[in-house]
Amino acid sequence: MQPFISSPIYARTNGYLRKWYFDIGAHVKKGQLLAVIETPEVDQQLQQARSNLLTAQANLELAAITKTRYQSLLTKNAVSQQDVDNAVGTYNANKAIVEADKATVQQYTALVSFEKIYAPFDGVITARNTDIGDLINSGSSSTPKTDLFHIAQPEKLRVYVNVPEEYSQGVKVGMTADLSLAEFPGRKFQGTLVRTAEAINMTTRTLLIEIEVDNPKSTLLTGSYAEVHLKVPTQKSTFLLPVNTLLFRSEGLRVGVVQDGKVVLAAVTPGHDFGNQIEIVAGLKTGDQVIVNPPDSLVSGQQVQIVQATLPGDSK
Repeated sequence: MQPFISSPIYARTNGYLRKWYFDIGAHVKKGQLLAVIETPEVDQQLQQARSNLLTAQANLELAAITKTRYQSLLTKNAVSQQDVDNAVGTYNANKAIVEADKATVQQYTALVSFEKIYAPFDGVITARNTDIGDLINSGSSSTPKTDLFHIAQPEKLRVYVNVPEEYSQGVKVGMTADLSLAEFPGRKFQGTLVRTAEAINMTTRTLLIEIEVDNPKSTLLTGSYAEVHLKVPTQKSTFLLPVNTLLFRSEGLRVGVVQDGKVVLAAVTPGHDFGNQIEIVAGLKTGDQVIVNPPDSLVSGQQVQIVQATLPGDSK
């Protein structure tokens, strides 16, 4: 059984963990502060970026004044067109520098905001992998990321079941399922089949289905294993035959059926193999007389005589 939502919480900036606020088992709400990371280098870079922006803005204001003054003097032919063009070019260059410095400030502001780790959704803290003073790494090509917390949402659980192929046509979305767990003897928990993979796994020959189970009081623990009982409607009548009735021929599995004193080799489709018995899902009908221990030389049309078998307990 898995939580409806489960996620590890990583850092997006490098630094040292200053403080954490929730330990394992704590129930948190979306947006609650989980931890704070101390990043003095990023704080210094943000301060430097803001100073560069102030300098660029001051240069832009001076360039704007110069451009306006030169354009006014040009109307009186007091300056050349070249001087005006230089002033306009300086203004445009300083404007571009201001926009670049604003983007840099926004970048470092975002990095500083990553110093605070918030819960992404309502849930329970299932793991805390850091402590005060730990070096936090946001991850790079050579260094793995620091996994700070694990948070799970257990109010609704997902249960994944592999259904054997022969029952795959009987499972439908919306079916109810009963779950039983060893730690709750005699108690059933009800779930609903919400989706299927709609494909048979080529290795296991099973259909993966997902069942949702409401767990408002967190009675069921995520990670537990459960037995799932589905009421799958039977597709058709089946028969059980002793394995010593089967004939393995190149054209497929056959059994010898007696009709009007003659042998008819019937093609059958096997189901479950129970060891000394096998389920036949197609190829036979009620009332068929099947030959036990048939010889390999048995062929269709062969004349046979039915002998009444003596069973244990029959009176002599």
